[in-house]
Amino acid sequence: MQLTICTSPLRNTPFLRLGKLLSAFGVLCIGWLTPANAADVTELPKGLQAKVELAKKACEEFDNGQFGLEWGAVERVDLDGDLYSDWVLNEFGFACSTAASLYCGTGGCMSHFLVSDEVHSLLNKGWDIVTFGAEKVLLSKVHGSQCGGINPTPCVTASVWDGEEKTWRSTGAEWE
Repeated sequence: MQLTICTSPLRNTPFLRLGKLLSAFGVLCIGWLTPANAADVTELPKGLQAKVELAKKACEEFDNGQFGLEWGAVERVDLDGDLYSDWVLNEFGFACSTAASLYCGTGGCMSHFLVSDEVHSLLNKGWDIVTFGAEKVLLSKVHGSQCGGINPTPCVTASVWDGEEKTWRSTGAEWE
């Protein structure tokens, strides 16, 4: 039996080394950019801790269930455009061992947005932040009844944070 060693001219090129370095960097960035998983709720701000405590109590009262936070329950994102990460608590990441749908329904799940020490909650089926000019805009997919339809009717809201009044601002468009 003969052992053959194959060598490739691309095996140790600067391009290949750079590719390996970028791959390693990418793996590290995935952990940094993905939503935080706050198993330790004491790290959450007080306003969001209160929401978790209410959810935990509801779970315990439902056949002595065990409450847990799953991946995506806690996110850090700049909601107001000040370049600092704000807090979001998504109830789709709440789990109760004795109830499959305790926190979400056909209208979606509650998300609690903490900006400037203010917690505002919104029932939604998903949300995202986009930059529009100088504004950070919270886009939320909501129940179709908010657009004059029924649940499957496509419907979204767009809201911006008013830092002076400490509230979310949005309007319904008047289409002609």
